[in-house]
Amino acid sequence: MSTPAESPSRTWLVDLGNTRIKWARADELATDAVSGRGRAESFDAARIDAWFDPVQPGDRVWLASVTSPAATADVEASLERRGAVVTRALTRPALAGVRIAYAEPSRLGVDRFLALLAAHARGREAWLIASIGTALTIDLLDAGGTHHGGLIAPSPTLMREALSRRAPHLPTTGGSVVEFADDTTDALASGAILSARALVEHALRAAEARLGVTPALLVTGGGSDAVLDGWRVRAVHALELVLEGLAVYAQAASAGIDG
Repeated sequence: MSTPAESPSRTWLVDLGNTRIKWARADELATDAVSGRGRAESFDAARIDAWFDPVQPGDRVWLASVTSPAATADVEASLERRGAVVTRALTRPALAGVRIAYAEPSRLGVDRFLALLAAHARGREAWLIASIGTALTIDLLDAGGTHHGGLIAPSPTLMREALSRRAPHLPTTGGSVVEFADDTTDALASGAILSARALVEHALRAAEARLGVTPALLVTGGGSDAVLDGWRVRAVHALELVLEGLAVYAQAASAGIDG
């Protein structure tokens, strides 16, 4: 029988991204319920403590972070003050049936690794995973769980922010996606979104050439709604993919399953 700290109702999953923080209790994730979300720029001790008020002494917390070491340490300290047992998720060469392509596992972001675990757990088929957050990352996973590597590019949001830093008169938000814009804001929105779509479409064609089958497209990340809106592409939209993968990681790591 599971001890209270091992039970899903006493296990928490925390995803610390560059822009957002998400957390969920393991037993709530299956029902698509995310306990909370916050923005990375809002990190301060009082707010972090308030976010994790439901965490009880002895609860198990699995933490994945791609944000700064200082912010990560602040979150860990808050959870440990509450008496939680905190474990950081780290990229591994192989876990839960997934084998990564990187020779140096630490160079593959843990968010991308967890997305691979989540995809493989969803179904033993080929997947192309596109995560649209601060960056646009793409990873290819075959049906046997072998990772074939990926791509990293600026996300549409980052493209517009970068342009605005060089040309402050250019807006960073707004606009509609059209083929040929007759307005600067629409032109910016269209260029950024269509660039992201074109990279994903290129990756799909390259993946089919490599594997001999067209992989299922799995799209996640805070910017995924904008990219998918109006795009005639068959895709699975999974906003909480990193948390899904963290749940897979926790189960496999607790069971001592490496491959």
